[in-house]
Amino acid sequence: MSRIPHKQRFSLLAIALLAFIAGGIAFSVPAVRNFFKPVEEKFFDPPVSAGQTAPLVSDISSPYAFADVAEATSPAVVYILAISKNQEQYASPNDMFFRYFFGDSYTTPQPENYGQGTGFIISEDGYILTNDHVVRGASEIQITVQGYDKPFTAKLVGADYDLDLAVLKIDAPDKLTSVPLGNSDKSRVGEWVIAIGNPWGADFDHTVTIGVLSAKGRQIQIADTEDYRKVRNYKDLMQTDAAINPGNSGGPLLNIRGEVIGINTAINSRGQGIGFAIPINTATKVVDQLIKHGKVIRPYLGIYYNTPSPDYIARLNLPDDKGILVFEIIRKSPADLGGLKQYDYIRSINGTRIESNKDLEGFLETAKVGDKLLLDVIRDGKYTSVTITLGEKPSN
Repeated sequence: MSRIPHKQRFSLLAIALLAFIAGGIAFSVPAVRNFFKPVEEKFFDPPVSAGQTAPLVSDISSPYAFADVAEATSPAVVYILAISKNQEQYASPNDMFFRYFFGDSYTTPQPENYGQGTGFIISEDGYILTNDHVVRGASEIQITVQGYDKPFTAKLVGADYDLDLAVLKIDAPDKLTSVPLGNSDKSRVGEWVIAIGNPWGADFDHTVTIGVLSAKGRQIQIADTEDYRKVRNYKDLMQTDAAINPGNSGGPLLNIRGEVIGINTAINSRGQGIGFAIPINTATKVVDQLIKHGKVIRPYLGIYYNTPSPDYIARLNLPDDKGILVFEIIRKSPADLGGLKQYDYIRSINGTRIESNKDLEGFLETAKVGDKLLLDVIRDGKYTSVTITLGEKPSN
């Protein structure tokens, strides 16, 4: 082995020292430091531990931003198996043979049925948010959580058919990781969104898909899967092109920071890349009621109504179509007890102008059971007032 002369050894040490100093100076330059930053975040950030809320992704410009969201929130996404035993189900509207011979009321006993879906943990003590249609009619609900060998048996805490929301509860031996809830009102059309769910069941659990928020405020109708005579009316849905498939229902739609902004609910089977999610703000308004009361308590007026057609305007000598015409009063309802009459023309409530169905529905959404309403109406061509105390909407 040859020896390195003393002077050459000194030169090499000097070069190495200068290189070390230059490297430190270069790394202090933001552009250079940011070049290495994604690698640092990816491989050196501590993992999410149980019993805490998944952290928000701070560097959304990182090439690992989507992966960071998936990694942080996946522990809070669960697989749901809903088991229905000895249930009877209405024959499908497409089953013309049975409908022809037995009529619409024909039912057939079903064997044990299995429904599959997704949910996400919203509190460390095991509350889970999902769709009502995922668990409706189930006699047993099993929840699979990442990191646990066996599924948990869940309790259905509360559900709402109209909003298609359900809250479940599991008792785990440890505190669970929950996912942070965002503000869907502030979400913008065109922003990146991430869907996590279990398409087609447990074999494809925690599938991550990426897309954009395509639109907001969509309204759709979907026939009930158990009773074809019933229809779910969805309002104010978020539309996305992130791939959603059967089994994704109830899973989170996340923004780029890892916050839930929607609950994946439905797809348009006739088109590609057209999925719908319930805004998370819709859920947060009622989740406390579902946990406390098991249902959403809604104020109840007790009328059938609509904006008047030209025929009714002429027939009843109404001044315009800027109001709500009462077509029928439900017996013993708050409207009936308060003295509202058929063909009363509602113009305002508590001083707020009511010009359309949307105005009335919006007013009732913010009202509470027990509120007193002063209705200004036109009756038989004359203005009069009616005072009504709102009741609780019956389950039927």
